[in-house]
Amino acid sequence: MGGSDKGLVTLAGKPLVEYVVEALSPQVDSIIINANRNQARYASYGCPVIADSRQGYQGPLAGMMGCMEEIDTEFMVSTPCDSPLIPGDLVSRLFRQLVDEDAEISVAHNGERMQPVFTLMKVSLTDSIRAFLDGGERKIDKWFKQHKLAVTDFSDKPMSFSNINNPAELKQMETELNILLDSRLRGSGGG
Repeated sequence: MGGSDKGLVTLAGKPLVEYVVEALSPQVDSIIINANRNQARYASYGCPVIADSRQGYQGPLAGMMGCMEEIDTEFMVSTPCDSPLIPGDLVSRLFRQLVDEDAEISVAHNGERMQPVFTLMKVSLTDSIRAFLDGGERKIDKWFKQHKLAVTDFSDKPMSFSNINNPAELKQMETELNILLDSRLRGSGGG
């Protein structure tokens, strides 16, 4: 996105982060935003803003670890800021699969592949992430292999994991949102 802070890129008149906050708010007790820049703008959404606790961009695990170091809950769910179609049952399905498989991590799968940043994990894994990063590793999939992983099937909602990486995808997502909103209006008798 040309160096833009993706969470603040506007889609259909709203920054992408707003879609994420709106989707997750009814699913969790609290939201933390992981951001290394524009922290004051993110704080305006009423959520604590946590920067990576490590210097230099070290990938999503560093952001997850930074947040895990600041919370006192048993579990943490993570999502990216550039996926505005987060399903309303994301957290409940991830949690149910984690419990059913007695796993440490539950990750979404859209029917084609894992979506590694759509993850619910035990906060007790903070030291494991730290050791992994200290060892010079960054790949989240490789870290997953060190733990009991539950893969949660979301093949019934594959579009929920669409993300925006360039202006063409932004335009396509706006079209998809308009179609979704239009179908909801027709389904509710409005329109």
